[in-house]
Amino acid sequence: MNNIKVKYEDLGVIDYKEAWDYQEEKFDEIVEAKKKNLETNNYLLFCEHPHVYTLGKSGEHNNLLISDEFLKKINATYYKINRGGDITYHGPGQIVGYPILNLEALNIGIKEYIHKLEEAIINTLQEYNLKAERLDGATGVWLDTNKTGQSRKICAIGVRASKFVTMHGFAFNINTDLNYFNHINPCGFTDKGVTSLQKETGKKIDFEETKKILKQKIQDIFQMDYKK
Repeated sequence: MNNIKVKYEDLGVIDYKEAWDYQEEKFDEIVEAKKKNLETNNYLLFCEHPHVYTLGKSGEHNNLLISDEFLKKINATYYKINRGGDITYHGPGQIVGYPILNLEALNIGIKEYIHKLEEAIINTLQEYNLKAERLDGATGVWLDTNKTGQSRKICAIGVRASKFVTMHGFAFNINTDLNYFNHINPCGFTDKGVTSLQKETGKKIDFEETKKILKQKIQDIFQMDYKK
């Protein structure tokens, strides 16, 4: 089977709503092409967002622990959105990835898709000599899952899939200001921590280099070719 072709775009620092609208546009384009039995495009978008909290459709608003006034004070915004999962934070120093893919072209279902996304992050962290893993009952990528009270998430995953087309994706903490997580119960958990690559390695990370590694790992795991 030939590798699927995927257009990679680095959107840089972009407002959350602007990126969400752009994803919807690409998502609709793929769904329309499928309806007409045409070959679909596929996209992988990387970006960074200004401080923002997003709540998934099954999430609880009370997992946001601060008022609208405090949101303004810390220069953050808040959106209720159409992905799965609960509340999470996006902000500077975090690689946010939005794969907008036709899963039928990849010949995989949504569970395997999420598993492969996690695998790409786990493989990226291996390059920094960090052993990351999955945690039963929770999507995303974690460290020290077998140590009571020490489990901490380094990458959140929240996906929407409809008509076997994906959108939304992952948020991978690189040089992220983790204080912003103090204002939420991340992904609805009250008993688990969050971390970043910077915190785990004890040094500021070359953000662009990590993006390159991650982009390659995603390509390898999904057997895709990037096109201009």
